[in-house]
This record gives sequence, C-alpha cells and structure tokens, in this order.
Amino acid sequence: MSETIDAGRDFTRSSGALRLLLSNEFGLAVLIAVAFAAFAVSLPGFTSPFSLFTIGRQVGIDTMIGLAMMAVIVTGGLDLSVGAIGVCAAMAFGWMSQAHGVPLTLAVPAAILFGAMLGFINGYAVVRSGVHSFIITLASMSIFFGVMIFLSQAQAFNALPPEVTALGKMRLFGKVSVLLVITLFVCCALSLFYRFTTLGRRMLAAGANPRAAELSGIRTGRIITACHMLTGALAALAGLMLTARTGAAVPSMAGHLGQDWLLPAFLAPVLGGTLLSGGRVSVVGTLLGAAFVTIMTSGLLLMRVGEFWILACLGLILLLAVLTDRLRQTMLRARGLI
Repeated sequence: MSETIDAGRDFTRSSGALRLLLSNEFGLAVLIAVAFAAFAVSLPGFTSPFSLFTIGRQVGIDTMIGLAMMAVIVTGGLDLSVGAIGVCAAMAFGWMSQAHGVPLTLAVPAAILFGAMLGFINGYAVVRSGVHSFIITLASMSIFFGVMIFLSQAQAFNALPPEVTALGKMRLFGKVSVLLVITLFVCCALSLFYRFTTLGRRMLAAGANPRAAELSGIRTGRIITACHMLTGALAALAGLMLTARTGAAVPSMAGHLGQDWLLPAFLAPVLGGTLLSGGRVSVVGTLLGAAFVTIMTSGLLLMRVGEFWILACLGLILLLAVLTDRLRQTMLRARGLI
C-alpha cells in the first residue's frame, strides 16, 4: 500500500515538474535570462543604472498595454482600439489638468473612468450587434481617434503639472521606475481578481465555454461588456503612464490611430500563455512577455539594428509563440495533463 502511495506521489511530482517545464512562464523566464545575459556581455552599457531604469519603465508601460488586451482576450474577443482609447484618455487628462486646472487626484481617476466608458461603448456594441469584436473595435478605433483629433485640433498638452513629469522620472533605489511598481501593483490586483472574485471567475467561465456559462446562469453579455470596460480602464492607465514618461499628452503618442500599441498588446499576453480562444489568462506570463519583448527591443536598438528588422523579428516571435502554444497544448493532452 505504501509503495502505491509513493508511486502516486512520484507521478504527481513528475507531472507537476513536466507541467512547469512546458509552461509559458518558465520558458519566458529562461529566454529573458539568456537574452539579458547575452546583451549584458556584448553591450557594456546595457546594465548601467540608467539603462535598467529605462528598460524597467518601458516594461511597465508595455505590460499595462498587454494587460489591457488580455482583459478582453479572456472571453475570446479582441480590441483593436486599445491604442486609440489610451490616447483619448491621455488627451482628456491633459485637457482637464492643463486647460482647466483640475487637480491630479480628480483628473487621473476621471481619465481612467473615461477609458472605461469608451470600453463600455465597444462592449455594448459587440453584445447588441452580435458582430465580432474585431470588426467593432476596428471601426471604433477610427471613430475614437477621429473625434479626439477633431476636438483637440491635433494640439498637444505639453504644459502639464510638474508632478506628472516627476512621476515618470522617479526612481526607487536608483534603478527601479515607479511606473514599473505601479504595473506590478496592478498585476497583483488582477491576479487576485481573476482567482478570488465572482466576476473574475465568471469572465474565465464565459471565455472557456459561453454556452455552459449561460446555462449556469451567467449573463455572458454583461460579462463581455465588463471585460471591454476593464480593457478601456487599463488602456487609459497605460496612456497616462506614457504621458508621465514623455511629460506631455500628444495625439500621436501611440502612432496613427493607436496602431503602435497593437503589436505589444498582442505579444505580451500571447507570449505569456493567454489563450486567444478565451478561458485562460496569465497575468505573470503577460508581465514576462512584455519584459522579454522590451529587453529584446532595447538590446537590438543598442546594437543599431534597423527598426524595420526589429518589427519583423517581433512579428516572427508572435507567430512562433502561437505555434509553440499549439504544440505545448498537444503534448499536454497526449500525456493526459489537460
């Protein structure tokens, strides 16, 4: 009897170890360590305090962008308007704080709520129309951006309160950006949200099997709308963080129509193990995915690799990540681990 129990424990340990080795998080941690070590050896200034601060600050922003996309992918949806929402929220923040002198303690939450409202518009349109979120958010991306350009006359808000720029430049222990600390706090909050709250678990259930969720009493339409609202709020927070980094709210801060955010928005969660079909998220994986992309981009830029080659490399990484995830799922199913 004891031999049977011991054999069962050994199998459990081996299955757990195999699951860890095949997880996205473990693979990303190894890739980050290898890439960081390679750049540290080949580029003398890569590990300087300023370089580490810059990388950490960018990791914080890219992770927040990835979390915004992750929040809607959880139900199998997509949001191509994350960049447009982020820029609109940042411009709204600039309009409130610079043009009307609204205190930061009110302007920041108001901008985040504004982003959530734009997300609500997306979610409501998806639920009411029955059209896939890809089409709805493709249209809203142009609508949000166009209305923002019309209302702002494409003018930047570059006289923001000094506390905004100070936050973007603030360092902890001489190397760690406060923006990265904010992102880590949001990551912890989201992990607890998906694991322990009723709404978070319903979001996962609606993404895993919408029909079964409906039969169990979950209003999937409301859940989808809530996911888009969470995406809008996180995109707004990413826009505010980018504003703190640059010291200004600029209409082109996320590229034309916010398209510069699309690649990091997809790369971070997909590399981290969030399923495009919905039902599974990995907050830690999204953080690691953003860190890997930022380290690779920073290292290649310091090596003076052309930006177009870097974009091609990131696109290839995204494709390989999707194919690797399919292979990983196949291996786990073959061993009966999922």
